[in-house]
Amino acid sequence: MNKTIFLVGARASGKTTMGRLLAEKLNYSFIDTDVYLYETTKRTVAEIVEKEGWEGFRKQESQVLIDVTQPCRVIATGGGMILADQNRLHMQKMGIVFFLSAPAKILAERLLKDPNMAQRPSLTGLSIVDEMDKILEERHHLYMDSASHVINVDCQEMQILGQFLEVLNID
Repeated sequence: MNKTIFLVGARASGKTTMGRLLAEKLNYSFIDTDVYLYETTKRTVAEIVEKEGWEGFRKQESQVLIDVTQPCRVIATGGGMILADQNRLHMQKMGIVFFLSAPAKILAERLLKDPNMAQRPSLTGLSIVDEMDKILEERHHLYMDSASHVINVDCQEMQILGQFLEVLNID
């Protein structure tokens, strides 16, 4: 197998953590699109949004997706990567898309433990719990639309990794 693997899901769904583990297991390279954007622009998501608005950030995010796509790579995408039709189509065309799914309450608990506000600015101005409810309500259908497979991430890391490997038919 030499496909590109894309991980989509809300903030705190474990895309970066699980992406690294999966890439290591598959002997693939790993890229987090938000980290790549920071490394290439020297600006955080919050700084880009402050200067260029969400539209400017989303445009840069879409370009990053194209730039980092290559075979034998696991790509952890930003939580809103699926908002643009062209991004969903690109991921579906270029590889396998996994939606890392968890209830809003679980995601909010994870965010409260490690909010990392520079990389995860508030999207709504609401409390973290209310924001996660709202974001999942708005985006769930887009995550499902883009996904080849859904992975339940409301469990331990090794169980999550096992779900990936089962879908990919790897021991």
